[in-house]
Amino acid sequence: MPNPKRRHSNARTRKRRTHDVMSVMTTSACPHCESMGIHNPVVSHRVCPRCGYYNGRPVLQIKTKEKKKT
Repeated sequence: MPNPKRRHSNARTRKRRTHDVMSVMTTSACPHCESMGIHNPVVSHRVCPRCGYYNGRPVLQIKTKEKKKT
């Protein structure tokens, strides 16, 4: 495997690394939760972790904790 003959300058290295930054995932409000009055942020094109809906259809069954009766 070939090795570099000379050292790369800091500017050259940084120019190459400018594209290595991760982008922040955008969120939007879940339309199903929003219709119930809850504004739950959801990552785009993912199932809502609170209600289990995606694209207007139930995809997951979410378990809810039952309150203890005294």
